[in-house]
Amino acid sequence: MPKAKSNRSAAKRFKVTGTGKIRRRQSGRAHLVVGKKTSRQLRRLAGEVDVSPGDRRRARKLLGK
Repeated sequence: MPKAKSNRSAAKRFKVTGTGKIRRRQSGRAHLVVGKKTSRQLRRLAGEVDVSPGDRRRARKLLGK
């Protein structure tokens, strides 16, 4: 049986932590930043967050885990 391939677009978007949690970046931070969004919004969108419980199973499957 051949090795299972992980979905490459998902592999670029998600990161698995050492404890097995799946982390993702938040949307809305890529462009149209200057003048459109307040600094408060940008701070809130910074960093990574955990994938929601409803999407964990699907993300794990895409990553081949």
